[in-house]
Amino acid sequence: MKKNIKSVSETYICPKKAGYKFRSARKFHTPLYLYGVTGIGKTALILNNVNMKKCSYYSATTILADEINIEKKTTEHTVVIDDLQSLADSSQKEAYFEKIKELLGREDIWLILISRCPFPRWLMPLRAKYIFVEIEEEDFLFSLDEQIAYIEQFGLELPHEQHQEAWSIGGGNPLSLFFYVMENCNLERTIKRQWDYLEVHVYDQWDLQLQEFFMDVSVVEEFTVQLAAMLTGRRDVEKLISQAEETGNFFEICGTNGIWRCRWPMRKSMQQRLRRRKTAEQIERLYYSAGLYYEINDQIPEALDMYEKYNDMDSISRLLTANARKNPSSGHYFELRRYYLELPDNIVENSPVLMAGLSLLQSMLMNIEESDRWYHALEKYAEEHTGSEKREARSRLLYLKIALPHTGSTGLIDIFKNADLLLRDRKAVLPEFSVTSNLPSLMNGGKDFCEWSKHDKELARGIGIPVAFVLGKYGKGLVPMALAESYLEKGQDIFEIFSLAEKGKMETDSGGKLEMFFVGVGLLAWLSVLNRDAEGAEKTLLSFRERARKDAPNLLPNIDAFLCRVYLYMGKDVADWMAQAPDESREFCTMDRFRYLTKVRIYIQRGQYQAAYCLIQQILYYAEMMKRTYIYMEATLLLAIVQYQMNQPAWKETLQECISRAEEYHFVRVLTREGPVLFQMLEKDKFIWQDAEYKNQVLTECRQMAEAYPFYLSEEGEEQIALSTNAVKILKLQAEGMASAAIAQSMKLSEATVKYHCRETYRKLGVKNKTAAIAEARRRKLI
Repeated sequence: MKKNIKSVSETYICPKKAGYKFRSARKFHTPLYLYGVTGIGKTALILNNVNMKKCSYYSATTILADEINIEKKTTEHTVVIDDLQSLADSSQKEAYFEKIKELLGREDIWLILISRCPFPRWLMPLRAKYIFVEIEEEDFLFSLDEQIAYIEQFGLELPHEQHQEAWSIGGGNPLSLFFYVMENCNLERTIKRQWDYLEVHVYDQWDLQLQEFFMDVSVVEEFTVQLAAMLTGRRDVEKLISQAEETGNFFEICGTNGIWRCRWPMRKSMQQRLRRRKTAEQIERLYYSAGLYYEINDQIPEALDMYEKYNDMDSISRLLTANARKNPSSGHYFELRRYYLELPDNIVENSPVLMAGLSLLQSMLMNIEESDRWYHALEKYAEEHTGSEKREARSRLLYLKIALPHTGSTGLIDIFKNADLLLRDRKAVLPEFSVTSNLPSLMNGGKDFCEWSKHDKELARGIGIPVAFVLGKYGKGLVPMALAESYLEKGQDIFEIFSLAEKGKMETDSGGKLEMFFVGVGLLAWLSVLNRDAEGAEKTLLSFRERARKDAPNLLPNIDAFLCRVYLYMGKDVADWMAQAPDESREFCTMDRFRYLTKVRIYIQRGQYQAAYCLIQQILYYAEMMKRTYIYMEATLLLAIVQYQMNQPAWKETLQECISRAEEYHFVRVLTREGPVLFQMLEKDKFIWQDAEYKNQVLTECRQMAEAYPFYLSEEGEEQIALSTNAVKILKLQAEGMASAAIAQSMKLSEATVKYHCRETYRKLGVKNKTAAIAEARRRKLI
């Protein structure tokens, strides 16, 4: 039997995008599939756009498939089947499948299907055979102008800011707007009414086990099957997820890389339901289970967030202690700084590991006085204790003498010799130590060893073996790669550098650490760049990246930054990297120094000289504070380039300072890597050189680099208009009429990332808006 329903509403406003798709489907007699959450306006669209006298409307919640019988019509007849998400039984789905298949085969019927979820799996065979027009949930959302028109027809006049606030929170959801009008535009009461509506009219209609599932997983922002199983204690999680996907459009992310994320309104309402229906002890147990899962999977920041929710100080202290046993390359010091800095002194003072961790963290944060305070507290602890506690404290002190970033490399030779004796006599155990800080460098890695480069061969012979022994696995391959890097920077024999780098890689592969292998890979990549083979450098780095992705993901950010540096030589687009680069205006993380130096170069290439200047000043402050000679030289050179591009006379003095410092160490490559830009600067004026041979080598290599990479750090290279894959996809979707939010969901990106790509595309194309960008891209045949 047919369901009798009312039709046109005087207050109905048809969302532009949904209306366009509806008219297109009707014009070409194309089957239509509508989906979205309760109250989004699916049924209203049909009621207000279809001649209900020539329409049969059925709801799958009340009518069986075999009850749908449509007589042969002489004119087109519309058939609407609503609430398909309510079909849970496989026999019901099979019956409806056959009925829908039958209706699709009739030329006298225009079929419209409505559900709360995207096209269900059980109907996929029909989707493959017939072309459907799909009106998605986002298509029903009102634009800001449509929202204003809807509200004003009820006689409600609001300031633009209030409209904007309501639209930002509700996203143009028609049901939210309906409640907003009912509550006389009170936003707080609107949100409560909507949650109450969902509670009674949606969630209470679900199967109980589905209700429990969503309440349990609401404590986390996103989940995997394993995490959901741990939270719910169920083995049939995948079955429940499948059931949820066919019940409604509840997921923002649906299994991408094994991850699910509930939509924000859904999760918030489920959290509210959880607090109403479960005891505090039951909720604490959920947070504990989530924290334990994250801890097992080494997701320490996420674990701490869960433990903090119910103030589990024992678990927080235990995790922070475990993290402090790691070196900064493998631990989460910077990410967890808030937790460390909030620890009461009385807890820290009873743990040598935490005292050492706080001293190291404060040094990383460039709080030297606080770092020294905890170092001296650890010294006092070692004096006042005996046995294993004293041994632990002494080991931590020895570690800090080597590892503290702000102490530089002065005196390290004697410290390494003493450490060698202590370790061999088993009077101390050195905790895990990283020489590189995940950077492709030993000379400019965890510490700055420029001074050692002056006596590289003598030091390699004299203390190479003791240092390698003290560093354990991190010492494998250290001596040959340290020599190779020193020779590379000094511009020495290329074949000897190759030989030493390969030897170091082989030694590292025999029981060493992949972080050290990265140094060897980096040396070979730089050799390729210097030999006019940037493509070879790219190939080397991409090959290593695959290995690191599986075995050392902590290296990926710096590998990607290195690739970005290579792409700057090649003239490739680096917008994708820039979109996920660290934001120095929000916070300066010393562990991201290699990425910041890469970002400066991109700023220069784009002509964003003020941004480059500001970031360079931060880097110079860090370099002086932490005694980073090499970084200071590199940043000074980049500063000279910025000043030169801005026509500031100070560039000559700045460049002279860099040349003098580099010449002191006979460092050639710190200058010639920037050869394409530096060569024209060196020709503009005369500079003071102490060594004619050094000067000639620098000038010769700069000329060669300028010839090999003419567009390096040059805005001229932008004329090629090379857009990233994502940028092209976004342009194509914009051309199809999609908004930023819809594009972000379609491409599984954040909306901020989409907007960033748009801004960069507009800049490259020399336009100011979307319409002009699409036109220009089509003219250039980019889309």
